[in-house]
Amino acid sequence: MSADSSRRAQPGLGGDAGCGVGTRQTGGVASAAPAIEEREVDQPADDDVVVADRPWLVIVWNDPINLMSYVTFVFQKLFGYSKEKATKLMLDVHYRGKAVVSSGPRERAELDVYRLHAHGLWATLEQAG
Repeated sequence: MSADSSRRAQPGLGGDAGCGVGTRQTGGVASAAPAIEEREVDQPADDDVVVADRPWLVIVWNDPINLMSYVTFVFQKLFGYSKEKATKLMLDVHYRGKAVVSSGPRERAELDVYRLHAHGLWATLEQAG
């Protein structure tokens, strides 16, 4: 018995390759595998440039009402910043008029702005440019 005939005698294997690709045996009769339909896929045009989502920035603005110690406390509480980082951001708000306190997807930035408003701070969001 040759190597090809011994492969054909094994259930589940068919064809000359011996790996079952292209044919299958059903009840001792080899049949062709179902045809795979080929389709053309539209390629994006060169003018369709995919731009990665730019993050949204949460900006806290200076106000004449809140104490600097309170602003530092809020940054620590809401964002989990260390006292040093929260103090640095608070000083940016105080001396520069604003500071970016967080960034990320729009939904998260909107939530951060909402939480800052709930604590009495003036905050806005804008998309990074």
